[in-house]
Amino acid sequence: MRGAAIINVGSELLMGKTVNTNAAWLAARLTLVGYAVRRILVVPDEEGEIAEAFREAMRRAEVVISTGGLGPTPDDVTNLALCRALGAEPTVNEEALRMVREKYEAAGYALTPERVKMAMMPPGARPLPNPVGTAPGVLYESGGRLVILLPGVPREMEAIFESHVEPLLRARGPPVYIAERVIVVEGVPEADVAPVIRAVMRAHGRVYVKSHPRGSEIAAPLLHIHIHASAGDRQEAESLAGAAAQALARLLREKFGERARIHEPGSAGAGAPAGASR
Repeated sequence: MRGAAIINVGSELLMGKTVNTNAAWLAARLTLVGYAVRRILVVPDEEGEIAEAFREAMRRAEVVISTGGLGPTPDDVTNLALCRALGAEPTVNEEALRMVREKYEAAGYALTPERVKMAMMPPGARPLPNPVGTAPGVLYESGGRLVILLPGVPREMEAIFESHVEPLLRARGPPVYIAERVIVVEGVPEADVAPVIRAVMRAHGRVYVKSHPRGSEIAAPLLHIHIHASAGDRQEAESLAGAAAQALARLLREKFGERARIHEPGSAGAGAPAGASR
């Protein structure tokens, strides 16, 4: 799968004042579109820190998406930090300026320097309309890599992603289908199940298996084990996930016998095409 990185900008995230829901939402959507998220970075509202995060992410991933720092306040510097990372001079994008001006003038507000800052971006970038808020997103492409800047307000970030980013990402590559199976195991601690999971992943190299504890590791073990498979064909993805789930259930029974109470493999969003809405 193609690689992606997420950069969440905001000192409030690092201080624990705000829960970083944007990271989880974006990671799930990028996975459905067919991208493997390799890095999630959280950085403060400091231009140097943000610029370094962009440089690192662009070295590692084909798609880099940031959230936060696009507003009019002094600590909103993500667009300027991207320019710094690229060694480019920030310029006012006329299309972005029009978007910002129209939003504020419609509400009876003047176009101040702080609001003009929201239209600054690297030369060659283009703005992404924000149907919910005032700050446009930013799309920059170079050398086959995409860098996308989105607002930090979740409903604004989600609206821009769904309207403009997701269709673009789906159009850049062949369709990817995701199939998932879930096995629920009672009575066996996660540490004892781990070798079985490793064996299944070795035997089914294109499948990812992850256990999620739901009970007490010793007193009342309860595991939800998710099996994920992706492929360019729906039937192939289903086949990969199903075969791995059957192998896992069989190995658990062989190893633990009646000690393991296993619910038969089930599906969760099986065969969903990458890019499908939630």
